[in-house]
Amino acid sequence: MQEFIDFIFHEVWCKAPASGPFGLNLFDANVELREVMEAFYYSDAQGADFFYGHVERVYGFFSVLTDVQINQFQQWYQGNNDLEKVCANDPATQLARYADIAVNHKGLAAQLGTFFKGLYSQSLLDLAELRAKIGDINDHYHSFVSTNKAGKCPFCGINDLLGEYHSKREAYDHYLPKALYPFNSINFRNLVLACHHCNSSYKTSKDPAYTPKDPARAVHRRTVFYPYKTAAHSIEIQIVFQHSDIAKLTPADITLQFGPAVLVEKLDTWKDVYSIEERYKAKLCGENDGKYWLTQVLDECQTYDKQPADILAMRAQQAQSRPYADCNFLRKPFLDACQRIGLFDTDTEKGSTP
Repeated sequence: MQEFIDFIFHEVWCKAPASGPFGLNLFDANVELREVMEAFYYSDAQGADFFYGHVERVYGFFSVLTDVQINQFQQWYQGNNDLEKVCANDPATQLARYADIAVNHKGLAAQLGTFFKGLYSQSLLDLAELRAKIGDINDHYHSFVSTNKAGKCPFCGINDLLGEYHSKREAYDHYLPKALYPFNSINFRNLVLACHHCNSSYKTSKDPAYTPKDPARAVHRRTVFYPYKTAAHSIEIQIVFQHSDIAKLTPADITLQFGPAVLVEKLDTWKDVYSIEERYKAKLCGENDGKYWLTQVLDECQTYDKQPADILAMRAQQAQSRPYADCNFLRKPFLDACQRIGLFDTDTEKGSTP
């Protein structure tokens, strides 16, 4: 589907000033797309009319653009679709939001917005003529979760993802929100699997590429983790408690420190977009999470006649080998914080633990 959009943009829209009236002949160089457009031309399905009609209307806007203006659109298109460079905040990569395009091309920005926001819709993607060419998004999902078997949301690490043994699937999130950005709403480098809380409750339409609007600060570009990076990042978390009464622990009593320092800007973006600190602190304060992790260690010491150091060493090993099982990546720094405030100190004379 992205290849179809690439062809429409570069070979149809950008060549509109010299190509004459809009017609099916404009798609002759792409046989499969020509077949789709021809089928849509004769179809009375709502999705078919939407697709064909908007391609034609945008063509009309492009037909009156100058070479300089078309070159600018080409740079925007390339920038919006090079997600790895966007995430790295490459200074040579030009991003374009609908608001940026509307400054000089208000009508075109509106048409592009309707088209690209509507591309990612089941009424269009389910049309037989199109699906026969591009496949089914549910098949992509099944292939994805059959390959990436962690089973946890890659953005928060704490929530489960529906996997290969479920009949339902998670929604794909537009990393650069389709409400803000044209040209990449069907690009799978901009479509990422996230849990419902990350996607719909916290990220929503937040823009990872720009700092949030703040009256006291200028809005600027920022770096962000690239979701399709093949090598995993190693994120360090340290937890500090303001007091030792874990039974009365609240989020205000917790300080979270993230590292390494080389990732500080990406970490800050991640924490902002997904409200990571709020969610991690809530989990640490939960009766069946943080407080249970402490009780579990103390119970195991008593049941198996172990010293806390033995249990903590085992938890550290588990965090190293299986960081996302039982939230080990959070449990270990939580237990380390408990140790630092003396909750595992032993009474050597009585041979007991508190």
